[in-house]
Amino acid sequence: MNILDQYANGVVTALGFFWNALWAFVLGYAISAAIQVFVPKRRLVDHMGDGGAKSISLAGMFGALSSSCSFAALSAARSLFQKGAHFIATVAFMFASTNLVIELGVLIFLFLGWQFLVAEIVGGIIMIVISAILIRLTYPTKLIDKARDHADDATGHEDDDFDWKKRIASIEGWQQVGNRFVMEWQMVWREILIGFTVAGFIAVFVPDHVWQTLFLADDGASGADLPFLRVLENALIAPFVAAATFIGSMGNIPLATVLSAGGVSFAGIMGFIYSDLMVPPLVKVNARYYGWKTALYIAGVMYVSIVATALLLHYAFAALDQVPESSRDIAEISAFGVNYTLFLNIAAFVLVAVLIRLRALAQKAGSGGHGHNHDHDHGHDHGHDHHGSKTSILTPKNALIGVIFLILAGGLVVQIGTAVS
Repeated sequence: MNILDQYANGVVTALGFFWNALWAFVLGYAISAAIQVFVPKRRLVDHMGDGGAKSISLAGMFGALSSSCSFAALSAARSLFQKGAHFIATVAFMFASTNLVIELGVLIFLFLGWQFLVAEIVGGIIMIVISAILIRLTYPTKLIDKARDHADDATGHEDDDFDWKKRIASIEGWQQVGNRFVMEWQMVWREILIGFTVAGFIAVFVPDHVWQTLFLADDGASGADLPFLRVLENALIAPFVAAATFIGSMGNIPLATVLSAGGVSFAGIMGFIYSDLMVPPLVKVNARYYGWKTALYIAGVMYVSIVATALLLHYAFAALDQVPESSRDIAEISAFGVNYTLFLNIAAFVLVAVLIRLRALAQKAGSGGHGHNHDHDHGHDHGHDHHGSKTSILTPKNALIGVIFLILAGGLVVQIGTAVS
């Protein structure tokens, strides 16, 4: 296969990943938007002021009901911290909002299978518990006090004191669902585009032996038979591989599928999936919110929690003889065809049209801003900085997005030309 054929194959694989996940994205974000609009959360925040089990549980619940956008998760966590949430509860919220949300679970089930979905949920809870213990044992009081003083005052406000029964029975409530759905996509579409494109090209251009060498997977062992040192090495190195890709929670899943197909262990895959909050851009966001010392402390707590959780999951699943050997075939989960995916995607397009129409009605009625608290500008380039002043639209991220669109378009042209000839 020549380089042009590989290039076209990488583009088709990336688009195939997205096509097979489209309905899951739409369904997950639609459910997430409805939960965020119809579930009152003010009372949850009022009970998150200490580091006890109840506070941590509420923080985890609150996180699971929130957005899966990593940048939005950090912004919302900062807002909770300013409103008086305990630092332990704040970190628990960060973990839950990027590992226990519905849309991520649907995507993991679709790409990696039920074992990984169960591991994601169970492991998310374990990570929260481990991080709480670590923070309690090492609690840096002066550092946390400085972080609270350092926190940026620019926060969003959420209309979270309402009667959910009245809201769910009103057209205005469903207009807010449409509005929230569109805002969620505005936050994550760049992450998804980058993640799926990178995964498609890595699947085609990076040979399996690269992953096998990096993750010590060339010894022929698999599943529960893996030696401890390999499992440990995989868990230790996976967060750094995630940091090197800079993709984020939703974009990580197709790449995790590629790693799994390449022979990376269960512990390595779970460590990779859990590490989206440790990528340098997100550590930098936390540094802006709390200061560099606190941001690095949070990253350190997360790293230890992720590694420990990955190891616990591996050996717990091994004890139950449920360690997945590898993911489904890449060609299978990136294929186009007349199958259930086609009809689910058609239904997804109809649902998107309805939700966009609801958003348009909300904007026409002047209610488009209700329920928004994600403080998008801290993580995404919308042409304004976090104080509202206008900035250049030509940002590095937007330039990268433009290049990716050109790459995808070029690959399609090559593929069509090859098919015609």
